Amino acid sequence: SITGETVELLEPYLDMEDYNLETAKKVCGNVAGLCSWTQAMAYFYGINKEALPLKANLALQEGRLAAAQTELNNAQIQLDEKQMELDRVQAMYESAMKEKQALLDDAEACRRKMNNATALIEGLGGEKLRWTASSKNFQDQIINLVGNVLLATGFLSYSGPFNQEYRNLLLHLWKKEMDNSKIPYSNDLNLTGMLVDNATVGEWNLQGLPNDDLSIQNGIIVTKASRYPLLIDPQGQGKIWIKNKEKNSGLQVNNL
Repeated sequence: SITGETVELLEPYLDMEDYNLETAKKVCGNVAGLCSWTQAMAYFYGINKEALPLKANLALQEGRLAAAQTELNNAQIQLDEKQMELDRVQAMYESAMKEKQALLDDAEACRRKMNNATALIEGLGGEKLRWTASSKNFQDQIINLVGNVLLATGFLSYSGPFNQEYRNLLLHLWKKEMDNSKIPYSNDLNLTGMLVDNATVGEWNLQGLPNDDLSIQNGIIVTKASRYPLLIDPQGQGKIWIKNKEKNSGLQVNNL
C-alpha cells in the first residue's frame, strides 16, 4: 500500500545525516529497526516502481509466448502431418521411379533383342542365296557322285605306274567314255581334294613328301590303294617319307 506520496514525505527524513542505523542504535534498538525498515521500504518502492511495468510486460510476453507456443505446437502438428504425407509421396515417387527404371531396362533389353533379331533376320536373308546355291551344289554332287567315285577308283586302280601327263590323258579318256555312256560327273572334279584333306597333305609335307601334284597323287595311291605299292624312287624322297610316316608304327626296313 505504499505510495509515491508517502515516499516523498519520507525523503526529508531519509536525507538527514543522523537518520541511519548506527545513530538509531545509540538511541534505541527498536527505533533502529524501524529506521532500517523505513529505508528499506522506500528503496523497495523505487525498485518496485520499475519492476511493476516489467512484471506486467513479462506477464504479457508470457501470454504471447504461450499463444505463440500453442501456434508453434499446432504448426508442428501440421508439419508432422505434412512430413508424413511427404514421406508417403516420396515413397510413391521412389516406387514409381524404380518401376520406370525397370520399364526402361526392359525396353532397352527388348530393343537389343529386336536389333539382334533384325540383324539375324537380315543375315539369314543374306544367307538365303548362299544356302540356295549350296543346296543346288549338294544336289549336283549327289547326281555326280557315281561318276566322281568311278573316276576316283579308276585313278587309284590304274594310274599308279604312269607320269602326270599320262594320268591326265587317262582321266580325259575316262570322262569321254562316261559322256558317251551318259554317266554324270563333276566337270571341275579335283581328285586330290576328293581323296585327301589339306591337313593330311600338310602332315605328309612335314614328313618329307614333296608338295607337287604328282607327289601328292602318289601319296594318295600309297595310302588309299588296296594293293601294296611299288615305288620307283631314284631320289629317295618316297623312302624318306615312308620312314617318317611309319616310324611310330614299328616299321622294319630290309635292304636286299
